[in-house]
Amino acid sequence: ILERRGQTNPAIYVRVNDLSTGLTDDDLAKLVPARPDGIMLPKSNSGQDMQQLAAKLRVREAENDLPDGSIKILPIITETPAGLLAAATYAGASVRLAGLTWGAEDLSAAVGARAARDERGHYTDLFRHARLTTILAAGAAEVAAIDTVFPNFRDMAAFAVECTEAERDGFTGKMAIHPDQVPVINTAFTPSAAAVKQSAAIVAAFEAAGNPGVVGIDGKMFDRPHLRLAERLLARARAAGIHV
Repeated sequence: ILERRGQTNPAIYVRVNDLSTGLTDDDLAKLVPARPDGIMLPKSNSGQDMQQLAAKLRVREAENDLPDGSIKILPIITETPAGLLAAATYAGASVRLAGLTWGAEDLSAAVGARAARDERGHYTDLFRHARLTTILAAGAAEVAAIDTVFPNFRDMAAFAVECTEAERDGFTGKMAIHPDQVPVINTAFTPSAAAVKQSAAIVAAFEAAGNPGVVGIDGKMFDRPHLRLAERLLARARAAGIHV
């Protein structure tokens, strides 16, 4: 995939071995010359792990004549108990931080949980906590929150529901475990034409009124939080290539 980078628009992130394995440096030695857009860091325990990986990348970038900071980092922050408890430490940890994502399987093993979901297919309390913590940590760091994988790739109906709920709750993307999941993810997280139109109208109304605290559109009041939501949605639309 990296050899065909010029033929594709999506950013390419490559998952490396976590820092505790002692294999991360070998991974970076092979990956950085291929100029990936970013590195996914599993089992990240804190913002300090981010900084450690950032320092390694800085050296490798210099060795390969790459601009300093050109390779971003997407850490998986809930695969260890320490990582989950340190979620707030990512804010301001590194300018390389592209987003935050989470995982359930490794956390299950770390704490001895027999399952991440109940008999209805819903996350149990521990994993709901991990999910919500990721959203809050991403909000605090002002980066994208990326939802975790849905392992049962044959159950597309349940997967579509989970994508819809994730977008509703503030996630801006979702990891896929199978190629067939990608179109469902794109549909769920790409803003609809109606949502883009409404958001553009909200932004325009605030600008026309001189950016007050509240504006009225068609008999409905919108305040500053609505403006912020509209701006975020329009930014997502632009990133998806939608003309705004």
